[in-house]
Amino acid sequence: MIYIHVPFCRSFCTYCGFYSEIAKDSLVSGWADAVKREALRRKDEITDNPSTLYIGGGTPSVLPLDIVADLLSTLAEAGHGGPFSEFTIEVNPEDVVEKGERYIQGLLALGVNRVSMGVQSFSDPLLRWMNRRHNSQRAVRAIGILRDAGVSNLSLDLIFGLSSLTAGTWRETVEKALSFRPEHISCYQLGIDEGSALCEMASKGLYREASDEDCRSQYDILCDTLAREGYRHYEISNFALPGHESIHNSAYWQRVPYVGLGPSAHSFDGKVRSWNTSEVPDYHTESECLSAREATEETIMLSLRTDKGADGAWLHDNCSTAVLDFLLREGCLQRTGDRIRIPEDRFFVSDDIIGQLI
Repeated sequence: MIYIHVPFCRSFCTYCGFYSEIAKDSLVSGWADAVKREALRRKDEITDNPSTLYIGGGTPSVLPLDIVADLLSTLAEAGHGGPFSEFTIEVNPEDVVEKGERYIQGLLALGVNRVSMGVQSFSDPLLRWMNRRHNSQRAVRAIGILRDAGVSNLSLDLIFGLSSLTAGTWRETVEKALSFRPEHISCYQLGIDEGSALCEMASKGLYREASDEDCRSQYDILCDTLAREGYRHYEISNFALPGHESIHNSAYWQRVPYVGLGPSAHSFDGKVRSWNTSEVPDYHTESECLSAREATEETIMLSLRTDKGADGAWLHDNCSTAVLDFLLREGCLQRTGDRIRIPEDRFFVSDDIIGQLI
């Protein structure tokens, strides 16, 4: 499993606190050279089970095709050039519209077989508030371009939980997304990230978070609507038509080892978590070895985010039996065969449930 982090954007979203740089040719070139050196240096750390590649960001669609091709050539030189069971790249609607169908066809020719696009909303006022580069019309156009280019595995990102988002507008956004029948939908509740413009607004009293009641109502609209349309709610924030669940992300939740390349990328070898610092191109790696207890807590947290849950016998061995039995009696957990999961109607409060277990 390989993740490549692209820390470049054309502009910065209101809510985003992730490390990012404005894309400039010289900076992008320096980044690419650093990532290639890292890939060759770390080739023995990369596992091919599952054989997946995910190029995320940031905004990977700012990359020219020749740079993507060059990165893939280096991975091949390192012995990990695919073909990949799943090769995902994240794109921005405005980049798709500006670069057009030939750019997307170029990505597919390089082996991309899954595209994740950050639409976030189909409400123009909300998109402007988010400081997104696209509007709803351009998002619709981008989806058309992706489909015309031959993208058959499309994931759309949406955001709920904005204080100005009404239930009606949210329902319209979800139904609009569904009208394109994407194979996958990821939906995230807006949070206030440290270092984001939204964090500064909140500190000055210019933004107030949406109430828990409103967020819960919007989450319920999402779950009910997607269930009606045949989507499997396979992880708290992720929904897929059967057979289109993300292989790469599902492996994360099972704590499968992976290598992250590029500034701010994270890696995991089964025992040690490491991360690259944020400098472009002169980043370096730091790490920590997880204790047995930390590994157990991480397994509980990640597995219970999914609809498959955790092995029941393992949970009983690693959690308080009294707490576990209490949560089962209260309906906060349920048994499904030999596994224990959080029921979908309790997903929204999963953090509280998991917190009681760990």
